[in-house]
Amino acid sequence: MPLWAALIAAIPVADWFLPPNIHLAHLLVIPLALAAAFADTRRTAATALLALAALIAAGAERHALTTENVLVQMLSLVLFSTLLLIVTRVREQHQRQLAVVRRVSEAAQSVLLRPLPRRAGSVSLASTYVAAETEARIGGDLYALVRAPGATRLIIGDARGKGLGAIADIETVLGAFRFNAHGHSTLSGLASALESDVRWDLDQSHRRGPDEWPGEHFVTAAVLEIPDDQSCTRLISFGHLPPLLLHGKQVTPLEVSVPAPPLGLGALAETEYAPLTFRFTPGDRLVLYTDGVTEARDCMGSFYPLVERVTAWADQRPDELVRRIGADLRAHTGGPLADDMALIVLQREGAHVRARIPENRWAS
Repeated sequence: MPLWAALIAAIPVADWFLPPNIHLAHLLVIPLALAAAFADTRRTAATALLALAALIAAGAERHALTTENVLVQMLSLVLFSTLLLIVTRVREQHQRQLAVVRRVSEAAQSVLLRPLPRRAGSVSLASTYVAAETEARIGGDLYALVRAPGATRLIIGDARGKGLGAIADIETVLGAFRFNAHGHSTLSGLASALESDVRWDLDQSHRRGPDEWPGEHFVTAAVLEIPDDQSCTRLISFGHLPPLLLHGKQVTPLEVSVPAPPLGLGALAETEYAPLTFRFTPGDRLVLYTDGVTEARDCMGSFYPLVERVTAWADQRPDELVRRIGADLRAHTGGPLADDMALIVLQREGAHVRARIPENRWAS
């Protein structure tokens, strides 16, 4: 028996033992309100009928059922019950609408941010994504992975702004990346096609508001390629945060001294998309992230110390490292994140690789 039903049944019983000048009938509104707050419309209606029966029983016990006082109490209870039933009905409708919105949001995430595999080519990986907006499953950060001939290609990025307002921009970038990632033999060709397609789509989509200037929509991103048979990773940065390379206990940011402009702004500068090559040997890990991680603040305003945490947990597998960073980030902020957050950890597995590295740079 629900708590509120037990309270209703107890009121006429208690009335029997109380002095004639003490009445508890007015307390029937408490269990009725509890039912309206936590039960559905049908159970709330049943509770209202039970409360009315309890009021009638209490009036009959005192031989006052037809008195003006009891009749006013009965009328007030009926009106109050009707109001609560209306509120409960409206709440149920809103809950159904919210459930539909959640399903649509989850479907949108599954289409745009497809789950990353646990293994792709010569790397194993784990990831997490947290949207800043309440009840949202997707926001302004993005990631994707595509298997190209002989290599794994990834993108991680951050659209200008946050939350639901940036979804159109990340859809543009993800669509362009997935379309081009397997059709270009070089990372330079992929980067050039990616910028061209994103800029064309942003120009054609007419998403710019009346108070926005050209260039208001852009996406920072890092595009990586990990060959299956070479101990390296190639990187082109579109103004994104540097990935962290974990080699043993050593953590090295893969800095790009002259990054390309963010996607959507390539027309503002003459850009040559030349990838940098970094050593990435079996057992090494790469940590890719957005500024929702590094710019998360604690109650004192201090940023999240990602490099320090990664150094302390450098021996963890990708899934465990992602789990630890996610939990520690929530503890650091002490509440919901103020910005969207994406995090990917990759580990190079011990497959056979060739020693020849035809690119132009090693990370020391």
